[in-house]
Amino acid sequence: MKHLALKAAPLLAALVLAGCASVSPDGLRGNVAQLTEGRLPQGAQLPSVDTQAQQSAQAQIADWLQQPVDVDAAVRIALLNNPGLQAQLAQLGIADAQRVQALTLPNPSFTFGRFRNGHEREIERQLSFGLVQLITLPWRSRWQGWQLEQATLTAAQQVLLLAADTRRAWLRAVAAEQALAAHERMHEAAAVGGELAQRMAQVGNFSKMDQARELAQQQQAAAQLARVRLNAQLEREQLARRMGLWGQQLNFKLPDQLPAIPANSAALRSGDDAEATALRQRLDLGALRRDLDVTAGRQGWATIGSIFGDIGASYSNNTSTDRASGHSDKTQGWEFDVPLPLFDWGFAARGLARNQVLRSAALLRDNTIRARSEARSSWLSYRTAYDLAQQQQAEVLPLARLMQEETVYRYNGMFMSVWQLLAQARATTQAVVTATEAQRDFWLAETDLQLALTGTSPGISPGATAVIATSAAPAAAPEPGH
Repeated sequence: MKHLALKAAPLLAALVLAGCASVSPDGLRGNVAQLTEGRLPQGAQLPSVDTQAQQSAQAQIADWLQQPVDVDAAVRIALLNNPGLQAQLAQLGIADAQRVQALTLPNPSFTFGRFRNGHEREIERQLSFGLVQLITLPWRSRWQGWQLEQATLTAAQQVLLLAADTRRAWLRAVAAEQALAAHERMHEAAAVGGELAQRMAQVGNFSKMDQARELAQQQQAAAQLARVRLNAQLEREQLARRMGLWGQQLNFKLPDQLPAIPANSAALRSGDDAEATALRQRLDLGALRRDLDVTAGRQGWATIGSIFGDIGASYSNNTSTDRASGHSDKTQGWEFDVPLPLFDWGFAARGLARNQVLRSAALLRDNTIRARSEARSSWLSYRTAYDLAQQQQAEVLPLARLMQEETVYRYNGMFMSVWQLLAQARATTQAVVTATEAQRDFWLAETDLQLALTGTSPGISPGATAVIATSAAPAAAPEPGH
């Protein structure tokens, strides 16, 4: 009896594994939330599969939209409301259901037959089932768990990508509205200059050349204002799309200014720190490591599965009854169905498995090199953007404002003309625009750095490549032409 129990132990363990597999009620959203914990704004949540929770989320989104939407609120709204993310999380639930289906043992088949001839009646009863799926259930359970972990890591990457894209869209939208306000002031100054030039020309105190120069300045400011206004509207649309807003929700408000530049940049000490952090924390590298584990684990079963993947067993209980005498004979027994490896010896399966392992290992090495490079590049862009933004805020912008004040003093003392005053006003406004762009580029670079360190590849971003192109404000107002 004890010997029989030992033989039945593997079968009982396999049946327990098959019975324990179940679909996650939340579609594994809780697992994704654990992977992204600490990498999202405080209070950020993923969309729920519960209808009541979804209604509560919509009410919360409506409350957030009543106030100016800051960057953290924009990310929270996007995570709850973006249909693309909801589709990706639903795909994770599909993968979970497929895992459970793969671990569920196939139903046995029952065959019943009744045959008659002139002398006897025969009844056949046969119960058959596949052995390979039962025998390999413990290994398949481990592989399916690895695959589901990989799918969860991929979904977590998508969450972080959406959060980063929303942050970028919010930064560009707020910076575009700041630039719009500055260009409106520049246009007003140019319009005043054009009107004054026209009146002075009418009374003969201004030459046609000087009048044309001021009118050209006004037209140029009007054209630039139209382009900046269009850019502000387009950036706002990009942000609304990330947040999944439409209809009346598009009337949301944004803050008047970007967040201030931090007094000191203590994110990382060097590019080496960034590289080490990326290797430890990036989710895409974790997903590729798990893919290599799954592929390598399956390599040993490739040949066996290709040759003996159709092994089956059946139990028969047949009854034959003689019609004349009524005598019945019963026949009972087992049958095993084993493929004969006459043609397929599993060479192709072994080659396929070996090259899949080589591919997974090469992809891991390639992405590791890319992660190292992206971490270093993002850190360099971050440091440069910080230095440029600090220069604009601490040196260039105060200097431009000082020149504006001095120009006003001299104009009040009748030492400078109104044209010099208007030209300096335009130069000061341009300095404000340039400082705003540097401030925006710093926060874009900071977003790319955090994504490159803890999430996945930040991709091509203006914040990571264009920070060097920020131009300084004019050092002095241009002299009038007369």
